[in-house]
This record gives sequence, C-alpha cells and structure tokens, in this order.
Amino acid sequence: MLKIGLINKLKDIMEDYLNPLKYKNRQKYFCIGLNKTGTTSLKKAFLDLGFKVGNQRKAERLLGDIKSKNYSTLLKYCDTSEVFQDVPFSFFDIYRVLYDKYPDAKFILTVRDSPEQWVDSITKFHAKKFSSNSVATAQELKTANYVWPGWIWEAMEYNFKISDDDPYNRENLEEKYIKYNEEVKQFFGTSKNFIELNLSQGKSYQKFVNFIKVDSPYLDFPWENKTENIIAK
Repeated sequence: MLKIGLINKLKDIMEDYLNPLKYKNRQKYFCIGLNKTGTTSLKKAFLDLGFKVGNQRKAERLLGDIKSKNYSTLLKYCDTSEVFQDVPFSFFDIYRVLYDKYPDAKFILTVRDSPEQWVDSITKFHAKKFSSNSVATAQELKTANYVWPGWIWEAMEYNFKISDDDPYNRENLEEKYIKYNEEVKQFFGTSKNFIELNLSQGKSYQKFVNFIKVDSPYLDFPWENKTENIIAK
C-alpha cells in the first residue's frame, strides 16, 4: 500500500512538471455551467474526443484560495490541461477571471430545462451522496468527507450563500441559478467563443462539436453522473 502511494505521488509530481510544458499554450475550453447541468457528461464528451481534461480533485482543492480571491494557483492549474469543468469553474466570480487571462478561450454554459429542474437535481444528488434523508442537512454537509471534511458545505455556502437552517431553500437556489446564467450570458453576449447548451435538447451534441470545431464519430452526449446511479449513503 505504501509503495502504491509513493508511485502515485511520484506520478503526480511528474504530471505537475510535464503537463504545463505540453498544455500551457493550448486552446482552453472552460465548462462554466453550474454543477448538475450536465458538466460531467460534457467532460466525458471531451475525453472521448481525445482532449486533456483537468484533474478535478486538484481543482477542488483550490477552494481555499478561491474563497480568499487568490487566483494565482487556479491560473497555474489551467496550464496543466485543455478542458476544465465543475468546481471551481462553476463559481460565480470565476469566468471573469478566466476571460481576463484567456480572452481567446472557449466558454460553454450548460443549463437545465428550468431552475426548478436544476434545484430538484442538485438536492436529490447531494441527499443521496451525503445524507440518509431526502434532503441533506447543514450538519451533514459540514461533516461530509469529500475532498476534506466539510468541503461540500464550504463550496455551497460560498457559491450559493446557503443557510444553516435550510441549505436547499428552493427560492434561494432558483434565484442563484437564474442570476448566474443571466450574468454569464450578459457578459459574453454574442461572442463567437461562447455557447449555451442544454444537453437534453436535440442537436445539442452537433452544436457542441461545431463549436469546438472537431469531427466526431458520436451522435450524442454520454449521460454521466446520474443521481439514480449514485450509491446511497
């Protein structure tokens, strides 16, 4: 076990050194949709097409720096790959930071059919992953051991300003979902380097491959990270 851990550690060190040499100046693709809008399926679609996707756990560990507005580690991390998704790339203040650094990058905003559908999805997903109840409590989020104990609470509180007494308050989450999507669309406007995608809609995959300008042998997005496939706590 110790030997395996050492091998993995050496592998990480080598990747941290070699990946920036290979990917620093590559075209960047930022998937900036909120979690549970199809970002994992989008990640799989990029992987299937041969793109280098950033190590999600390494990105999630940057939460402390993001909260303190220290973006240098995030931008350094972006040198390691071509495609990035989920936390912290789904945070309210991050797409502007990324655009300032990478004005020629391509940005993909994934959305659901409605705010209500998104709230239902994230509530059920977190309940199944972090709780023994139908809705996760603040205490369960604060003790859930994902990345580190309480990480999921920190991320949700930072991005959505959730409360202790009702962390999955529907009105609050729907408001944040609408606000975020509207602000992103207003920021990018009609830029040729921005696209909004609802992965459940017909022809969305063709829009995706046209946007990133690749030929694909596939006809549709893979469906990843479905709530019903998560093993209950």
